[in-house]
Amino acid sequence: MSYPDENIGRNYESIHGFGDRDSSVRRSFENGGIKAGATHAARLAYQVLSRRKVAEEGAARLARVLTAFDLTALGVGSTLGVGVYVLAGDVAKNYAGPAVVISFLLAAVASVFAGLCYAEFGARVPKAGSAYVYSYVCVGEFIAFIIGWNLILEYIIGAASVVKALSEYLDSLLNKAISSHLEAALPIDSPHLADYPDVFAFSVIMAFSVALSFGVKESTKFNNVCTAINLCVVLFVIVSGSLKADTSNWRIPESEVPKDEGRSYGTGGFAPYGLAGIIRGAAVCFYGFIGFDCVATAGEEARRPQRSIPAAVAGSLLVVFLAYCGVSCVLTLVLPYYLQDEKAPFPFVYDRLGWPWAKYAVSVGAICALCSSLMGAVFPLPRIIYAMASDGLLFRWLGRVNEKYQTPLVGTITAGFLTGTLAMIFKLEQLIHMMSIGTLLAYSMVASCVLLLRYEASPQRAGAERAAPSRRTATTVTVLVTLYGIWCFLMMWCVNSYGDRVLEGHGGYTALLLLATALVVATLCCISRQPVSEKKLAFSVPLVPWLPGLSILINVYLMLNLDYMTWVRFGVWIVAGLVIYFSYGMWNSTERRRTMDSIQLADQIIDGHTALLNHSGLTHALG
Repeated sequence: MSYPDENIGRNYESIHGFGDRDSSVRRSFENGGIKAGATHAARLAYQVLSRRKVAEEGAARLARVLTAFDLTALGVGSTLGVGVYVLAGDVAKNYAGPAVVISFLLAAVASVFAGLCYAEFGARVPKAGSAYVYSYVCVGEFIAFIIGWNLILEYIIGAASVVKALSEYLDSLLNKAISSHLEAALPIDSPHLADYPDVFAFSVIMAFSVALSFGVKESTKFNNVCTAINLCVVLFVIVSGSLKADTSNWRIPESEVPKDEGRSYGTGGFAPYGLAGIIRGAAVCFYGFIGFDCVATAGEEARRPQRSIPAAVAGSLLVVFLAYCGVSCVLTLVLPYYLQDEKAPFPFVYDRLGWPWAKYAVSVGAICALCSSLMGAVFPLPRIIYAMASDGLLFRWLGRVNEKYQTPLVGTITAGFLTGTLAMIFKLEQLIHMMSIGTLLAYSMVASCVLLLRYEASPQRAGAERAAPSRRTATTVTVLVTLYGIWCFLMMWCVNSYGDRVLEGHGGYTALLLLATALVVATLCCISRQPVSEKKLAFSVPLVPWLPGLSILINVYLMLNLDYMTWVRFGVWIVAGLVIYFSYGMWNSTERRRTMDSIQLADQIIDGHTALLNHSGLTHALG
């Protein structure tokens, strides 16, 4: 006798074992000893951490109306901001000198690789959304939480750094009026915090948060106008600065470089801080390209996603890189790198040139760009918090929607308060470094997920020409990707720590670097020999596993070039997230509740089948 729900009955044992964890693990220890119990516990833990969100079916698809030009404009508007008006001067003075151009190039290449991986990741989910939603549907709950937690960090630090840049920019225009009064009245005596509490930055963030919490939405027309003004100002800077360019500023001899006590400005020339300075500068410059990922999330709205998304990612990054390259060239050609003002370089340069009118013209564009970037950073923050709270991974009160204003009011105000506090007590460069490490880790995880999903297990179809991935090969790839991340850290640590000694021909360090490089290449070769999933996507990253692998390698190198205090702050953030997940999110997850509902349904079906069989047996006996 067969039943319509026999699949549920067949899987009842495994489902029930998942739900009744304590008793099943205890039985494994009692029946099979420590090894069997530990194995069963590890299997159940993996099932919990890899719970996948069910993609919503039947939802109306978005209209495919965006062209490659629309997507490129979207990427440029979201990305071009602090990097032009603040970052170029900071990196030129403190990290790379005139070679800041190369730092921006390296950061752009890393961003292109990450963008392509992001585009494929988004193409796997038939709805618009963030990397958090993609990873929850495709990979599992724990990875989704880590990516979502890093996205919260990205949005919080992004908004905090933009408003901090806006505050410092206005402060420079007002001849340090804001900072001098606050530093005199409320000094902060700590080497790891700002010199004074930036009350202005806190007030601006809270004003934006309150406006958004009461239903004020971002205006597309406002952003387009701001972006147009921004690009015009960038062109004005490049053209006007070129009139005063002096190539000798790229060939400053070491004897003319100032020697301040406790401060070194390198050896002069094009790359005064050497290759290490260029790489460290690239790690900071990476912040200037954050924001292009909004292009990849529009896969459902693009007319031809196979062509328009990669073209828009590359196009927007190219435009932004050319803008960064142009302004950094002009800055370092007009004024020696060691004289740059890292907080507001353009007003300072035009003051030195005796063009005060140009200073105010550029400031209009800077303020427009920073306000637009601030709105773009503040707006998605409560949305990702709302999504995670709705899924039960964060406290549900954070995602509670206000009935009157139809917005996550509590979550928006809470996020604004946290963002404003960080902007108030940290320096701009500290915020930028934290932003970079969180985003680099999120991009590395996205690239790793692309590798895992490209080789995920799939059923073998009849008549298939090549073998389909199986559970064994998928597990093999998972192990290899994990090892690849370890080898990347080992290789980049060798390059970062012993690169100079390797160049000097030191045998021991050279052998260690060659071993790490061999492990990296061999692992990618092993991954490439595994059967690939035949699933058709709207967009697929080319040259898998090499391109995602290179993206991970570059991201790891850039992360290792950030200072140790950035790692400490980031570690505190990750530990706080893990505490929240393992103490609250794992137990209150919506997917866990759905699993428990499945268990109850299976119990009801099994009980019903048992009763029906007993009734049939009794009837047969009586008959």
